[in-house]
Amino acid sequence: MESVLETLKTLQDVLTKRIDLEQERQEIPKELSTQEELLSRMKKIFVEKNLEFEKARASEAEYRNSLFEAETRREKAEKNMESINTQREYEALDKEIEEAAGKEQEFRNKLQREVRIISDLDEEMKQSQGLIEQQEADLERKRRDIEANISDIENQMKDLAKQESSLATELDDPDVLFKFERIIRNKMGLGIVAIKGGVCMGCHMILPAQFVNVVRQGEEIVFCPYCSRILYYEEAEQGDEDFFFEEDSGSLSDLDDADDDDFYEEEDDEAEEKVNIDYEE
Repeated sequence: MESVLETLKTLQDVLTKRIDLEQERQEIPKELSTQEELLSRMKKIFVEKNLEFEKARASEAEYRNSLFEAETRREKAEKNMESINTQREYEALDKEIEEAAGKEQEFRNKLQREVRIISDLDEEMKQSQGLIEQQEADLERKRRDIEANISDIENQMKDLAKQESSLATELDDPDVLFKFERIIRNKMGLGIVAIKGGVCMGCHMILPAQFVNVVRQGEEIVFCPYCSRILYYEEAEQGDEDFFFEEDSGSLSDLDDADDDDFYEEEDDEAEEKVNIDYEE
């Protein structure tokens, strides 16, 4: 049994590394999502700016035509001034020239405004295009780095899987590996712990004396009834008897009703409801 416990300790390191790598592998795509989302927003803004730019250019063309028509109308009216014969004709032409000149100035102002808008949008689009190209290049480099990282992680996981398979053959019970991995996942990488002075070093709960003796004998794999971790005995600096009180000593019969399959599924908050005595390791 001592060799089995040593195997479990080694297996714990292997499983913890594999589980950590699995989690790292799952988190990797999230590293790209933020940059991809940023790039998507930048492209969306660029498209919107481009639509504004095209709209401004259409307005510019329209105002140029209107300005040309106003100028032509004014020039024609001014030319007709040379051939007027009556005061009434003069007043009519003068009014037409004034209206045409007013429209001419209005369209010229609108045209100048659109030209400024086009110039500003053009500059913004050039800057946006540059940022998009830079972001795309950064994203491509990030993808290559991530692909290399994923490849390295997968190679490490393959090596760990081989070690895990080799260690698993040293365990008599095929269910132990399954339970042990679930314990490690649920207990943050700690699946096998010592009993010191009658206290589980995983959850720091006082265990019955008879139960501790079973662990101390080392004839079978024993799970902590509180935190579900596998237990092994380790001599404390002060004797076990100093840690036990008559009302706490209990017996294995107090724990017989607990199903091993349920041990690793118990929530940590159930243990927290009991008196938690913390001992220095």
